[in-house]
Amino acid sequence: MNRAVPLLLLAACIPGLATAEVTESTVTIERPGQDVIGTLALPAGDPAPVVLLLHGFTGSRNELMTEAVPEGIFARTAARLAEAGYASLRIDFAGSGEATAEMSFAETTFEGQIADALAAVAYLQGLDSVAGDDLFLMGWSQGGLVASATAGRSGAFDAVALWNAVATPVETFTAILTPATVEAGLAAGADEAVPVTLPWAEITLNGAFFAGLGAIDPPAEIAAYSGPLFVAQGSADDLVPPASADLFIAAHEGPEELWIAEMDHVFNAFATDAVLEEMIAANVAFFDAHAD
Repeated sequence: MNRAVPLLLLAACIPGLATAEVTESTVTIERPGQDVIGTLALPAGDPAPVVLLLHGFTGSRNELMTEAVPEGIFARTAARLAEAGYASLRIDFAGSGEATAEMSFAETTFEGQIADALAAVAYLQGLDSVAGDDLFLMGWSQGGLVASATAGRSGAFDAVALWNAVATPVETFTAILTPATVEAGLAAGADEAVPVTLPWAEITLNGAFFAGLGAIDPPAEIAAYSGPLFVAQGSADDLVPPASADLFIAAHEGPEELWIAEMDHVFNAFATDAVLEEMIAANVAFFDAHAD
């Protein structure tokens, strides 16, 4: 259901974007325990094909804001998608962003986020304002892990994109969180909080998050999806091993594109928006090529 009056935006206010009329509204997707909050962006005209965007670990629906991308990486992506004729829904997973009324980030789990994403799929399929049969998916980092499972389990998408996506959760999160923290997390009870120090934040995670590290296999999840797959990977990514992209491509059977660039985990967005713009354009071209 809508929670706010739609906001009429001129996409021309974003540097470099051709004038395009887009209506954005905040929506609520009802979920047990914690509703999911999202931003639905609709280009002018008939109901458009729609892209679901899944944010990364400790992120939120607009994603990372930098001097080069002040509105946020996913807000920029949504604007570019609208320019290309795509609607989009970017969501806050339960416990993240604005979706924290009943659930804290500490309660985050992979399976919980997958359930949130599947609920968003059902929400989009029931909307009259989008072409609910023409669904696409983008996931960044941990959102890419979630996207792999959402794609494989739903069978709903015309095409899927994974951006610097986590393929090896144990390896990746041990490097991010430190081996000592992962060891403590694995020893904790499901509802027991474990303090975590990150380079960018101090957070807590419950033991259930750590138990999930070895319980999910993202390449095996994407293997259940045979539709078109776009995999973008940074050769300078210091959080997700660049070999992760190869694991997704090797596991997937179907049309695919591996897009490699000399970029870090955040697409060099602290310095420039050039690589992000190039990646979005390549991704949109891939979606266009595989649209119904």
